[in-house]
Amino acid sequence: MIELEKVRRSRLTRVTEPMFSRYLFIRLDTTQTNWSPIRSTLGVSKLVSFGNVPAAVPDALIDMLRESPPLTPQRLMNPGDEVQLVDGPLRGLRGIYQQHDGEARAMVLIELLSQPQSIQIELQALRPVTL
Repeated sequence: MIELEKVRRSRLTRVTEPMFSRYLFIRLDTTQTNWSPIRSTLGVSKLVSFGNVPAAVPDALIDMLRESPPLTPQRLMNPGDEVQLVDGPLRGLRGIYQQHDGEARAMVLIELLSQPQSIQIELQALRPVTL
């Protein structure tokens, strides 16, 4: 599992998602060549393969993934990213994301009256321009 910051219902929230979404790791009998029962299972679209050989993942890697602590949350916005203000009196302006300022606020550099201004704003009022 991995923690991420995402926009849900117009709010910036932390969510926990599978690191390998829609993947299922299974132990296969390497002597078995009839994979049709697996391929015909409801929800299975295909096996990850190289040619006709299913991809192998070492048991040690699976154990490491199971035992590792949750990864550090990935931030939706990083310093230097272009953001747009989507709420409040400055709605529609664009700026440069500077840093988090506590749990729910951020510092953003905007141009106001032809001068750069650093403002403090609620995280939920910002969206990355790339989204």
